[in-house]
Amino acid sequence: MRTSWRTASLVATAASVLALTTACGQDNTTTPASAAQNVGATAAAGGYGSPGAGAGAGTEAGNGYGADGNQSSASPSPAVPAGKLTVAANPDLGNVLTDGSGLTLYRFDKDTANPPKSNCSGDCATTWPPVPADDATAGAGIDKALLGEVTRADGGKQLTVGGWPAYRYAKDVNSGDVNGQGVGGKWFALAPDGKKAKTSGLPGLSVRKDPRLGDIVVDKNGMTVYRFLKDQAWPKSVSNCTGACLEKWPAVGPVKADDTEGVKKKGLMPFTRPDGVKQMSVNCWPIYTFSGDKAPGDTNGQGVGGTWYAVSPDGKPVGAPGK
Repeated sequence: MRTSWRTASLVATAASVLALTTACGQDNTTTPASAAQNVGATAAAGGYGSPGAGAGAGTEAGNGYGADGNQSSASPSPAVPAGKLTVAANPDLGNVLTDGSGLTLYRFDKDTANPPKSNCSGDCATTWPPVPADDATAGAGIDKALLGEVTRADGGKQLTVGGWPAYRYAKDVNSGDVNGQGVGGKWFALAPDGKKAKTSGLPGLSVRKDPRLGDIVVDKNGMTVYRFLKDQAWPKSVSNCTGACLEKWPAVGPVKADDTEGVKKKGLMPFTRPDGVKQMSVNCWPIYTFSGDKAPGDTNGQGVGGTWYAVSPDGKPVGAPGK
């Protein structure tokens, strides 16, 4: 018993020393690249299969196509016409194909394009309504030669793009929603050429040269990263942006140090917010994106309230008075 108590005591002492030596009081832990995300106004990692969540959450992974697992085998709702297809710019995925109402179109990895064949029926087709081919037309930026149709098992004509059967996602409600992206590891937004829409491929954090601000840090989607002057970096990282503030300024989630490019490595690590969520910091300063930035390259958050500024590669607030 005495030996166990002594061992536990030594372990606790070692942990205390390690905590004291960790830079600026942050969590010196390894974070998987897949955990990098914005938190607050954005969806949690990996729950795209339920409203307001990312791919693979809850029961989504269990059935493989993103249904809730409690749907009946009732017939899908009446098909909504596709209308004039358009190309929409998504900050995460680049150009994606949308229908006449602005809803994102998807493809299913279990389908085939040559020859075209749909393998989504029953409950699957309730969650992923097939897009009818009847009135679909090609808008700007879409090659009409890529549009076709396939006859489904029930006799209906489904739109194909580059040979791939096209679907909507039942949990996409608003124009521009991409809640179906990555569901079950088999569903992906359609690019205008029929291929899978892909992420930008940028590192978790990198540096972009802005014509007005100079070198500033951007996230994996190319969105400008900001600092809040009311935050604290030393002796430990503290975020003073909570509640409604966090909805406007989503906190940047953890990013592995080797998934960065051009950003100062010292003080480049996550810390734990009071709500238990981990947030990334640059030179120990908490970092955020701005909900008012709609596309990569936007800097609409610069100088807001005299307290929000883009972040330089060494963590300083770009253009802040006296900084």
